Amino acid sequence: MSVKTEPMMSQATRNDSRAILIIGALFFIFGSVTWLNSVLIPYLRLACELTNFEAYFVTFAFFISYFVMAIPSAWVLKATGFKKGMATGLAVMAVGALIFIPAALNRTYEIFLLGLFVQGTGLALLQTASNPYITILGPADSAAKRISVMGICNKIGGILAPLALGAILFLDADALVKQLDTMSLQQKAQELDALAHRVITPYIFVAVSLVILAILVLISSLPEIDTDAEDETVATANTGKTSVLQFPNLVLGVLAIFLYVGVEVMAGDTIINYGTEQGIELSTAKFFSSFTLGAMLVGYFIGIITIPKYLKQDVALKISAVLGVLFSIAAILTDGYISVLFIALLGLANSLMWPAIWPLAIAGLGRFTKIGSSLLIMGIAGGAILPLIYGKLTDLTNAQQAYWIMVPAYLFIWFYATKGHKLR
Repeated sequence: MSVKTEPMMSQATRNDSRAILIIGALFFIFGSVTWLNSVLIPYLRLACELTNFEAYFVTFAFFISYFVMAIPSAWVLKATGFKKGMATGLAVMAVGALIFIPAALNRTYEIFLLGLFVQGTGLALLQTASNPYITILGPADSAAKRISVMGICNKIGGILAPLALGAILFLDADALVKQLDTMSLQQKAQELDALAHRVITPYIFVAVSLVILAILVLISSLPEIDTDAEDETVATANTGKTSVLQFPNLVLGVLAIFLYVGVEVMAGDTIINYGTEQGIELSTAKFFSSFTLGAMLVGYFIGIITIPKYLKQDVALKISAVLGVLFSIAAILTDGYISVLFIALLGLANSLMWPAIWPLAIAGLGRFTKIGSSLLIMGIAGGAILPLIYGKLTDLTNAQQAYWIMVPAYLFIWFYATKGHKLR
């Protein structure tokens, strides 16, 4: 019997390893596309002559698509299966990237926002499929560790892509900003048109890369998974339950994800603008979002080493929430590079939140896992709402005082880590 079982286990391990490798490539794409917003916000603010509030519609258009498309994504996955669904998501993202071409040619902000919404729609489909994959492919108590590995792939993409795009879009941007006030309206329009056109070639490259990856996913050996099934213990516990909303750990988890994504996006996508508000030149500030993501990368490595051997998922979440409160207040009470450093360090505080919240929220859902996953993806809309509120507060007060909205968000996440996830 052991002769037959051992090869089967070895084959399953190899299949899981290949699946994790493919999902890792997808998470790299998530990070690359998502964190380009940190560059697009100051870029479009300049090219399209926007206020802070208007500029943060970049994050609104991108992340609100998760709220709109999460439930339809579950329907698509039910009809197509996970693999075809992920390939479809990549193709949709490619369409969104191509919409940037007419947006740039016409320097029309609304078309840029449409392109971002379409990209977010594709990502919603991808994330709805890939997060359950990485949670299920292995033991439940080490799910946070596997998601941390995915987080490393995500943040490496998030570090490299903005650096590359920023180098193209912000070439001589400081000199251009100084010259704009001295130009005639016609000269100014010509310069801003030329600035807008810089985005075309990078996004053609993005679109082509996404199409190639979609084809690779389709022809891959990525296995299908059955999240409708549930083991005997879970099935017994879920007897009589007719709605996913009957799981308080999920409902509160959705709110925790909403707030977490909001503060994470603020830490990464506002830091370049914040740096310029602190008197730092754009040529230097353009690197700041990569510092935030670098801090997140450090946090993911800590998660891989410590979870679950030294830290349980809920304990890691408690520590992260406390760090979030401390770093937020420190950023508000200091100035210049020190203040910017504390915003970047929020990346460290945020790094283990997604890996910890996700498995705590879907624990025990059984046949409700797919719809529960969709609701958690809807929670990503926090990245649409909180930065927009931050932008409005920045126009009303200043970029530094607006960061106070982070503190209650981190306090709720601490509550979820302490008590909220235990409610059944």
